[in-house]
Amino acid sequence: MSETITELPVVVIGAGPAGLAAAAHLRERGLDFLVVEAGPHAGTATREWSHVRLFSTWGEVVDPAAEKLLAQTGWTRPDPATYPTGGDWAALYLQPLADTLGDRVRYSTRVTGVSRAGRDRIVDADRDTQPFVVHTETGDGREERLFARAVIDASGTWSTPGPAGASGLAALGENAAADRITHRVPDLKDPAVRARYAGKRTAVIGSGASAFTALAYLADLAKRDDGAGTHATWILRRGISGSTFGGGQADQLPARGALGLAAKAAVDGGYADAVTGFRTDAFERDGDGRLVLVGEDGRRLDAVDEVIVLTGFRPDLTFLDELRLGLDERLQAPLALAPLIDPNQHSCGTVYPHGQGELSHPEKDVYLVGMKSYGRAPTFLAKTGYEQVRSIAAHLAGDHEAAERVELTLPETGVCGGAGLFDQPEAAEQSDGGCCAAPATLTIGAPAAVSTGGC
Repeated sequence: MSETITELPVVVIGAGPAGLAAAAHLRERGLDFLVVEAGPHAGTATREWSHVRLFSTWGEVVDPAAEKLLAQTGWTRPDPATYPTGGDWAALYLQPLADTLGDRVRYSTRVTGVSRAGRDRIVDADRDTQPFVVHTETGDGREERLFARAVIDASGTWSTPGPAGASGLAALGENAAADRITHRVPDLKDPAVRARYAGKRTAVIGSGASAFTALAYLADLAKRDDGAGTHATWILRRGISGSTFGGGQADQLPARGALGLAAKAAVDGGYADAVTGFRTDAFERDGDGRLVLVGEDGRRLDAVDEVIVLTGFRPDLTFLDELRLGLDERLQAPLALAPLIDPNQHSCGTVYPHGQGELSHPEKDVYLVGMKSYGRAPTFLAKTGYEQVRSIAAHLAGDHEAAERVELTLPETGVCGGAGLFDQPEAAEQSDGGCCAAPATLTIGAPAAVSTGGC
């Protein structure tokens, strides 16, 4: 190769919120870059939940460097106090940003492998002096090879949702029941999707914002003339506690708190029954073809027509196998970041902003950012990703003071404590007030903002 490593571009994997923000910061720093996106347009994954409204406002989901870049084209940010849907975010922000970056964004280009040129993960000799080699495959099956000075993986976790099985593996019969299972919040405004759930009994497995959203959607459908008989069975691996429904009015993101209150209203209103301490072991069919969920303790639930599995996501690390990554054995997040976000320990929004230092690996100049940086941990905010890539771009540009500087304050969730033990929900209740001081009980009230989604 005639080029030195520093003359090569930074390859950014993924044209979603974090990936495009990384590109904007790299451009602001005068660094060359190339964004490769597996889908046909910007925000491919975001568009798949286009019907879901974020619980962050426009003012919180637009990266500052990206906004400066867009402003040069005459772009005006939507009302910063309003809440976009995933579709709004992609169409009104992500795609215009990608368009501004021009041919530095390549679509329908899937990364199949990343390594050091001429060095598999075993070889030590001169490793850091070799560029990265990124293998890609285009939509028409053509293979290509790119060389890079650094790699920023912002590919997210959307394509690898968690299974229903409590062991982390698919429950017995889960794959065979795929025709009755979805791992996404359904779009009940779509007539075909609405017909699938209207008047039916649906199991919702999960305890986070997505599960809250699904419960709220199903409860709303049950109240409509065409949804009579719609009912949800909410399956939780833990018992119900004061923190089960989130921080409520103590959440500093009001719309996020409102999600939990909406889920509580669905249960209190009789539109959903909660089944606690249930760890799914198997899916069986009854005589009518409906699904019967069987727990590890032998419990068999009443048959349901559909199942919505919302048990989180996990990172796809297969194409990074030749790199030397330092990942926590539980969360699959960078080692220095993992203790800050471990849901076994806490669920607060007080994780301090972090950057290249916490995201570094034994393999120099490779970074997992955005949702993928959290591994299997939940509650990631777009603003966190923007701060990550700001710091990384500064570091790659040699501005180490800026890379180490904190430029973000995150809102608290209003929930304290970790996952605790499955059968001891009170373990998650213990708090001395030093974290978020979650209320012991939640009351239903008018939410400060109506929202039904994440980020």
